[in-house]
Amino acid sequence: MKRATQKNERFLIDRRGEPSVIIMSVKDYMDTFAPAPTWLAEIRAKPKQRGTDKLSMTQINSIVSEARRTATKKRANAPAK
Repeated sequence: MKRATQKNERFLIDRRGEPSVIIMSVKDYMDTFAPAPTWLAEIRAKPKQRGTDKLSMTQINSIVSEARRTATKKRANAPAK
């Protein structure tokens, strides 16, 4: 299983000479039998281009908190209707 997940190798297991099971990684399976639609692949590519795909959860939470603080301040300073 380690070789299947790390090297995307596939293994055919037979039972009494009859092919029975294929072992392959989930990523390999998804790429082969259920590829992402073009629009989803484009969405996934944007964070990689920006480098934001490597942010930790702490960094993400910090960015979200700052955005929420800014939005709250804008609402508080907006003129009343």
